[in-house]
Amino acid sequence: MTTSTVDVQDLERRVKDVYREVALRPDRTYHFEMGRPLAERLGYPGDLLDQVPPSALDSFAGVGYFLDLAAPAAGERALDLGSGSGTDSFALSHLVGPGGQVTGLDMTDEQLAKADRLRVYAGRDNVKFVRGYIQDPPLPDQSVELVVSNGVINLAADKAAVFRAAARVLAPGGRLALADIVSDRPLDAVITCNAELWASCIGGATQIDTYVATIEQAGLTVTSVRENPEYRFLSESAQGATNTYGIRSISLLAIRSA
Repeated sequence: MTTSTVDVQDLERRVKDVYREVALRPDRTYHFEMGRPLAERLGYPGDLLDQVPPSALDSFAGVGYFLDLAAPAAGERALDLGSGSGTDSFALSHLVGPGGQVTGLDMTDEQLAKADRLRVYAGRDNVKFVRGYIQDPPLPDQSVELVVSNGVINLAADKAAVFRAAARVLAPGGRLALADIVSDRPLDAVITCNAELWASCIGGATQIDTYVATIEQAGLTVTSVRENPEYRFLSESAQGATNTYGIRSISLLAIRSA
């Protein structure tokens, strides 16, 4: 599912521009909501959010809750694709406990710097943040039990490569749990060619049936899909595209075959 309809280098630049601002200026207005109130409305338990540094939560720009589907267990190893300022990574580090290990992966330097600064401040020895791309995570094969991602895979030009990478690093029986933006109908070229709309989590939305099929073609079995009706875009242009193409947020669980 590689796209030739968007300039990939321009897309990467725009995504970095947006999420640099999300890290440094979370009080600004974006196409999407941010912060702890959003996380709470999406379903994150308050006691779990209390384990996340408040400054990480300020830059939270996720699109759904999925950690209940992921069911992380004490001692497990997890990879967070597109970890941003670290909300899900910090939550996971609490859930897997001191015997577990969480790796947060992101390509935006400002997000990584913020997350790592907060990691040191919070004294979280079982989480680390590394620079890299979600389609090529720098982890060995079969090295984690859990891969998660929140609102990031829709930003990837080659989603099939991302899902193949997730399957590669997962141990047999491991889980992929995510929240992401999908559509009910294929997007027109006027949307998919617009790197700005891609960077705003709209232009890269894939039709849900294709999205699920791409996951399963990577060697994972999708076992649960649910809609996140509490997620919404803010700008008129984003809302217009949402209404026209049925763009929405879902949470999903997939299992790697043993």
